[in-house]
Amino acid sequence: MGNWLQFNKRYFFLAVFLFVVEILIARFVHDQIVRPYVGDFLVVILIYCFIKALLNVSVEKTALFTLLFAYTLEILQHFQFVDRIGLGKFRLARIVVGTSFEWLDLVAYTAGIGLVLFVEGRLVKNKKRDISTY
Repeated sequence: MGNWLQFNKRYFFLAVFLFVVEILIARFVHDQIVRPYVGDFLVVILIYCFIKALLNVSVEKTALFTLLFAYTLEILQHFQFVDRIGLGKFRLARIVVGTSFEWLDLVAYTAGIGLVLFVEGRLVKNKKRDISTY
């Protein structure tokens, strides 16, 4: 079994930054685009960064897990999971799991992970280029 536990400061600070942005969006933005879709776009990046801050897992596995996790929560929203298990009266449960299914949320999650894969791919390509110049 490999060394899969780690602490990565870069991913941790990115996760904290994105968490603050998400709180600011939730608190101060009440529109039809930024709050519902940009928030969903950013939340998968936040989850990805949080996982990478604590675990030494490949980019692909982390991205796939994050995307499947987000999809699962969205599908649970479709079936009113929070209400069905009796947690509908608890605001925190309604915020964390969510209560309203939206197909465009799946698009936002996919786009967020797409950006993660693009950026991570560029970082790997730049590292290889930097190494090859020596």
